[in-house]
Amino acid sequence: MSNNNFIVRKVAVLGAGVMGAQIAAHLVNANVETLLFELPAKQDDLNANVAKAIENLKKQEPAPFSIATKAANIQLANYDQHLELLKDCDIVIEAIAERMEWKTELYKKVAPNLGAHTIFASNTSGLSINQLAQAFPKNLRNRFCGIHFFNPPRYMHLVELIACEDSDAAILDDLENFLVTYLGKGVIRAKDTPNFIANRVGVFSMLATMHHAKESGLSFDLVDALTGPLIGRPKSATFRTADVVGLDTLAHVINTMRDTLPDDPWHRYFAVPDWLQCLINKGSLGQKTKCGIYQKVGKDIHVLDLATQKYRLSTGNCDDEIKELLKRKNPEEKLATLHENHHPQAQFLWAIFRDVFHYCAVHLATIADNARDLDLAIRWGFGWNQGPFEIWQASGWSKIAVWINEDIAAGKSLSTTPLPTWVLETERSGVHTKFGSYAPSTKTERPRSTLPVYRRQLFPDRLLGEETQYGKTIFETDAVRMWHTGDDIAIISFKSKMHTIGNDVLDGIQQAIEEAERNWHSLVIWQTEPPFSAGANLRKATERLKNSGPPSTFSLLAKKLNKVTQSAVLKIARNLNLANALMAGKLAEVETMIAQFQQTSQDLKYSMIPTVAAVDGLALGGGCEFVMHCDRTVATLESYIGLVEVGVGLLPAGGGCKELALRAAQNAKENDPFIQLKNYFKTVATAQMAKSAEQAKELGYLRPADQVVMNRFELLHAAKAQAHALVEAGYRPPLKARKFPVAGSTGIATLKSLLVNMLEGDYISEHDYLIGSKVAYVMCGGNLTTGSLVDEDWFLKLERTAFIELLATEKTQARVEHMLKTGKPLRN
Repeated sequence: MSNNNFIVRKVAVLGAGVMGAQIAAHLVNANVETLLFELPAKQDDLNANVAKAIENLKKQEPAPFSIATKAANIQLANYDQHLELLKDCDIVIEAIAERMEWKTELYKKVAPNLGAHTIFASNTSGLSINQLAQAFPKNLRNRFCGIHFFNPPRYMHLVELIACEDSDAAILDDLENFLVTYLGKGVIRAKDTPNFIANRVGVFSMLATMHHAKESGLSFDLVDALTGPLIGRPKSATFRTADVVGLDTLAHVINTMRDTLPDDPWHRYFAVPDWLQCLINKGSLGQKTKCGIYQKVGKDIHVLDLATQKYRLSTGNCDDEIKELLKRKNPEEKLATLHENHHPQAQFLWAIFRDVFHYCAVHLATIADNARDLDLAIRWGFGWNQGPFEIWQASGWSKIAVWINEDIAAGKSLSTTPLPTWVLETERSGVHTKFGSYAPSTKTERPRSTLPVYRRQLFPDRLLGEETQYGKTIFETDAVRMWHTGDDIAIISFKSKMHTIGNDVLDGIQQAIEEAERNWHSLVIWQTEPPFSAGANLRKATERLKNSGPPSTFSLLAKKLNKVTQSAVLKIARNLNLANALMAGKLAEVETMIAQFQQTSQDLKYSMIPTVAAVDGLALGGGCEFVMHCDRTVATLESYIGLVEVGVGLLPAGGGCKELALRAAQNAKENDPFIQLKNYFKTVATAQMAKSAEQAKELGYLRPADQVVMNRFELLHAAKAQAHALVEAGYRPPLKARKFPVAGSTGIATLKSLLVNMLEGDYISEHDYLIGSKVAYVMCGGNLTTGSLVDEDWFLKLERTAFIELLATEKTQARVEHMLKTGKPLRN
């Protein structure tokens, strides 16, 4: 039976392969004491195999660890020496290769060493949990279950939890609570059927796409252009996804479906295509071998051409007519047009939608408890914007059902199996309602789980048909909304694109602070959808931004730039729209806006009520500066925080430089802040992005007292808890730092000498040198004697002046314009 208070002190992972090692990495990301087991090495150091696996983790991208130092927290273990350590583990996760005989042999070996209350879970992508359970002594099977992490475990939200016939229900509840809050996962209870829910549907969708691509004569890159973001799926689309997953892994899942689902009406399509098997035989397994369906040649991406069996440059452009069709906002109109349009690409798309709808309807009753679980599994596991049933419902349920039936009758669909009767009920308009999602077993709408852990999700991931009302409005403008959920905490959310910050948002924040000081106990900045904020914005709130994605480290002081971060800096350039302001001769107007920005930052810091920033996703530039000025920040692990203004030839001027200088001074020894300040200078001068909330602490964007949460849907709950704690502790704003020491001219000279060396080595341009020198001048407090005492206003004035001076240069203007036009940084 479950304990009243389920505490996980230690977890063991068995198997240091691709998945096992990454699961262990994510456990230590969550500060869980973790042992990683592997076969003993045939050398003096029996732990050499597991040590090598951890070293490989450090080289992987995207990084499995939230910060590099987490790697040292994984405890090395092998099966010859350390099995007795399992008795102290609360959870043991087996993650060895997907071979039934290997797994069962391992179970027999480790079972005698498990503790009296240890939960044992097999990480499998589709093997039978009940069959695996037979390898356990009968008295231990109540603590056995399946647990399916998706790759990469740090970033993929989905975990499927599968009970065996003997699994204790309370133990599964405990495990779900742990996975949701402490590992940040979206848990779906799957039935013990081959490949469970996500892989069953997702891989079928890939197989159907491959079949129709062959029938239509469409190339791999053209199919990926059609089946990616244009239809609400990830950029990796179909064939790039296969490369990322691993072609051998994909083949294994397909073969599992073939071997274990002989009665599936679509069984004849469960076969590894000849071309795919040929690639596997050659060792071209996709991303992990740097060659698969795609391969990189220099800076270019090449794709396999089936006709020639050779690689060619990937173009991947779909027909303009189809592209425009797919951009339509009305889903019902969009799918109807695909159905009616005779263009081969349109008919291809209609066919893949039709077949996945058909498959999901026929199999829902056997693979999932309800339609919500199936849709969320595909959204969380395969990255679709909407699940199959959501797309169907949004596109006109009854009409689509009629068209599917017509295609079945005409022999166009991949199976002649009829749609279930519930699909065709005359009153049915879909499967998702405000009351719940359709469950075939009970023929009712099943509400969401009532486990206590979900009380922490004030606004869970919403499905089509569910109604979400974000509290009660206090006031609302075109730019912001201030609201509450029935307690004494006020919340402000931005309404601008990418939650960028212009004068209207600044006005709204200042109004919210005044309102909160009068009538509320605290103020939380939380966005109903990520990101937190892409930074300052002088364009109208209707400006459309592009190139969304998590940032990585950016440096104009280096010769090569990370493409993902270029995208982030492009957002800043577009947001600022500085070129237009300059052309209109509005430098004074820009300076006024900067002064208002600085004042708003200071208001957040010194208001009479506590302010809490609830951060998820991007917090760039001015967004980062707001984070730095709030009394407390609560951030999801996957928060990407940074001052990136240098990327377009500017510097942070919303109080960011000031705040880092102040923090360096507060930690200074012998009145010299330079030791800490030089690290902050490097962070700002290279526009360095934190790749996680934990790294944001290392870089100084977040403070040690700021909180990191694992599950983004618990963020608001945690932020409000921090606000309550500050209030209950008798909150008073910090006293203004009247005077604090600066690094001064000596610090400036030291930093400029570093820049000179980089300039002479041709690592930076003369304009890079100018920008870096301005950053050094501001952060060191100007040409003052080291240790001179200044106040915050002094630094804020330095920020404004340096920002405008850079803005007035032709080369910064050229950088901004180049970024806007090309999406790439200019090194001039």
